[in-house]
Amino acid sequence: MQVIDWDLAVSTGTRLVRPGPQVSREEARHAVAELRTLSREAEGHVREFTKIDAATPPQPATIVDRPGWIRANVEGFRVVLEPLTERMANRDNPPPAIVSAVGSRITGVEVGAVLAFLASRVLGQYELFLPPDPTGVEPIGRLTLVAPNIVNAEREMGVHPRDFRLWVCLHEETHRVQFTGVPWLREYVRSQMTDFLLASDLDLTTLLERLRAAADTVADVVRGTGDGNLIDVIQTPEQKEILDRLTAVMTLLEGHGDFVMDAVGPTVVPSVADIRAKFSQRREGTSRLDRTVRKLLGLEMKMKQYAEGSAFVRHVVGKVGMDGFNRIWTSPETLPMSDEIAEPDRWIARVVPREPTAIPAQPSDPEA
Repeated sequence: MQVIDWDLAVSTGTRLVRPGPQVSREEARHAVAELRTLSREAEGHVREFTKIDAATPPQPATIVDRPGWIRANVEGFRVVLEPLTERMANRDNPPPAIVSAVGSRITGVEVGAVLAFLASRVLGQYELFLPPDPTGVEPIGRLTLVAPNIVNAEREMGVHPRDFRLWVCLHEETHRVQFTGVPWLREYVRSQMTDFLLASDLDLTTLLERLRAAADTVADVVRGTGDGNLIDVIQTPEQKEILDRLTAVMTLLEGHGDFVMDAVGPTVVPSVADIRAKFSQRREGTSRLDRTVRKLLGLEMKMKQYAEGSAFVRHVVGKVGMDGFNRIWTSPETLPMSDEIAEPDRWIARVVPREPTAIPAQPSDPEA
């Protein structure tokens, strides 16, 4: 059975997404070429600074427009949701065909609308979940940069285009280095996401109850009387526990990306201070509608992750250096827990071994 009508999601998203900024053909060609070049340059800076040796050779970024980003993410969603789709298809009492057909179209429209909203805001991402490559030649992940959004952002903020493009590449390349240089990390995130999905309540009564709660949450947030989001409302208790682990690792990864882009920035991005100040202001200066949608989708949590994760990385690197921090990539057990993100010294005490204390030499006994 099909939980989501993916073709409808793509057509809805590409129909609703706003057009990008007006650029000439020459400007577009230049932006695409420069982003590809800068993504290769950024990877070298990131590897050298982070001391993470990625196993795969450097690859230029894939440059897309807004509809291209929507199509790429639908493919990723299909891969992520495959375990849940298979489970629902193999249930003893599957819903009637008409219910599945109508439901998949409704969710297809909803997913398309969400992607249309995000497609005009995302600057780039590391696509971790791609359809399997039958040849086994293509890399398992792909760095994607959304050229119209990068151009639009640099114009709105009035920052130096090349500096801003390299700055964005530094963040996104950090994610590629994380997942290609830490062999177990991709499978860990994938397994946590699969466990989260399979912990869903799939019976109709529970689903209806959660949908009613979601509707109440939407109404409260729109009225400005609530702080919930749809992700919190539709979770089971087991999912909340899994999401806590996922949130901790994503906070680490996003914060690490922010830390690297700002730490490397001064040496290769002359106007990094101006860019960071204006970019932070831009994140906060959204419309009420934009803030409402972000809150409902849990994106406010993502903004919080950047700040908390970056503070965690900065504190740990400041105390134990990059080599000490890189113990974080040893295994899933060395990842920080949520409380350790807030209190980095607890992670240091748990994971980074203390230097042995020197024992003063004792005077020798002349009679021994």
